[in-house]
Amino acid sequence: MQEGSSFITLITAGPALLIAVVLHEIAHGYVAERFGDPTARLAGRLTLNPIKHIDLFMTIIVPAVLIVSGSPIIFGGAKPVPVDPRNFDNPKRAMGWVAVAGPVTNFVLALIAYILLRVVELFDISALSGVTLTGGFILFLIYSIIINVILAVFNLIPVPPLDGGRIAVALLPLKAARPLARLEPFGLLIVVALLFSGVLQQLLGPVLNFVMENLIGIS
Repeated sequence: MQEGSSFITLITAGPALLIAVVLHEIAHGYVAERFGDPTARLAGRLTLNPIKHIDLFMTIIVPAVLIVSGSPIIFGGAKPVPVDPRNFDNPKRAMGWVAVAGPVTNFVLALIAYILLRVVELFDISALSGVTLTGGFILFLIYSIIINVILAVFNLIPVPPLDGGRIAVALLPLKAARPLARLEPFGLLIVVALLFSGVLQQLLGPVLNFVMENLIGIS
């Protein structure tokens, strides 16, 4: 990817990704608190301040490598909010709802970005705000749609500690849930292996194609 193109991607996709991962984690903490666990709030994580949520590897290094390498798929993550299941009346059920909150938030953000994109196109606000400004905003909205859908689907992969794995643990009978839950300490290594082997890109590629063709209108 050319340097100029990488810079444009960085300044439009970067904020979109940061908003997506920060709100994803805040959603986890908020739902956990609703079920009786104030750990995230006490740790200062129910805040929109991005500095509180940044993880060096997932928030900075992974997205930067993907952008610079010209990958069509851009995603990342934030520092997981702390959750203490001991504060829940029904930990298995509550952890399932806490996990669901993240992907649902990303789907909602994608929907909001999609609606805003259509409004911008419908009213052609470039005549009012300037072509350059509008072009940058449109790119931001496009990346917001792509990144949030990719993040939601990625997090639904049924491997703990991804949300999909925790949802599966919550839904499965205890006998089947226990072996899956034991994978959690190794989940990040599994995800990194999938990422750098190219398997993750192959899994998410069809999702990206669907978004580009059906939501954004680029084939």
